[in-house]
Amino acid sequence: MNPVSPAARSSAENPSAASDPAASTNADKAFVPAVIALGVGGFAIGTGEFVIMGLLPEVARDLNVTIPEAGHVISAYALGVVIGAPVLAVLAAHWPRRVLLVALMALFAVGNLASALAPGYLSLNLLRFCAGLPHGTYFGVAALVAASLAPPHRRASAVGLVMLGLTSATLVGVPVAAWLGQHWGWRAAFVLVGVIAAAACVLVHRFVPNLPAAHGASPLRELGALARPQVWLTLGIGAIGFGGMFSVFSYIKPLLTEVTGMPVSAVPLVLALFGLGMVAGNLVGSRLADKSLMRTIAGLLVWDALVLGAVMFTAPNAVAISINVFLVGTIVAIAPALQIRLMDVAGDAQTLAAALNHSAFNMANALGAWLGGVAIAAGMGWTSTGWVGTLLAFGGMAVFAAAVWQARRTRRTRGFVPAV
Repeated sequence: MNPVSPAARSSAENPSAASDPAASTNADKAFVPAVIALGVGGFAIGTGEFVIMGLLPEVARDLNVTIPEAGHVISAYALGVVIGAPVLAVLAAHWPRRVLLVALMALFAVGNLASALAPGYLSLNLLRFCAGLPHGTYFGVAALVAASLAPPHRRASAVGLVMLGLTSATLVGVPVAAWLGQHWGWRAAFVLVGVIAAAACVLVHRFVPNLPAAHGASPLRELGALARPQVWLTLGIGAIGFGGMFSVFSYIKPLLTEVTGMPVSAVPLVLALFGLGMVAGNLVGSRLADKSLMRTIAGLLVWDALVLGAVMFTAPNAVAISINVFLVGTIVAIAPALQIRLMDVAGDAQTLAAALNHSAFNMANALGAWLGGVAIAAGMGWTSTGWVGTLLAFGGMAVFAAAVWQARRTRRTRGFVPAV
């Protein structure tokens, strides 16, 4: 057993405890290894989610399907995330947090190792769906655990550190797994992901405190989150406002080669800048959210619109578009802020709300890529994805405005302020 130390618990629940040097030191001792362990799990998930995008030709050739057909395995994984996040969060609401995290990561490890053994196209799609099931719930529960261990004024930073595992995967995990897949076959990439996930299981079991589920937690109580308008509005901000990043990123390779005129060999370097932007945005965004949550969300939606709208103007120049791609990566800064916002407005149904954040992000992925494709198919050109992204950012602003209005209306009518 690895129970939470009294000092760590008091630091997480009592702001005044942070002023006690001994309590603060003990809390740090529990917090740092726990967040690292949770981050390794995020690293495994990030690598497994994104590596397939660079191995579609190899998958198509091995399974004797077209590349667009091979792309369906990406959709199958995303569907698993969207469905798995609410279902697993509700069914396992009463589980102790460490047990649940280990179980979720074990399911992810098995799903990826089984994907490496898939005998055909249909089985691979089914296994990628299964591998996606624990994704959202893992990040949701990991965020709750990290936030509970951190001082109240550092909750978003704690969530950002967990998310750092996901964003750093685009810089390190994905390139390594892609190289492995290109030289040893795409199945080797999934073996690597499975091994990292298995290591994460061990680390989580060893270093994450044995936190119990919230008192009185049950599937019925978790479903109560769906009756809260602020939960739906916050999810809407992510599903719409975050979609612009995917609108541009989904078609970044043809934009760089056809509009900018970059050689194909230079594209990985620009994609590395995107990964750097994600890491930087995650760290900066989480710190800003700790200072002022709602202002950070509002400011980042404006930032999204500006950065995405600039794609039309920077695309013809190699240096300008490279900088712009880095800035597009920083849009991920909104993720920790929305995660904390959901935890604030969910009341006593935080597990489901926190997990649904990643369902919303996968909806953003699907929406952004689809609308970007519609614009391109309509003959508007590769740069039109920037304008699509800007419109989605404006859509996120509209949902944000509705959330603020609804919260103020509730305050006036009931004399209650739902965490604005």
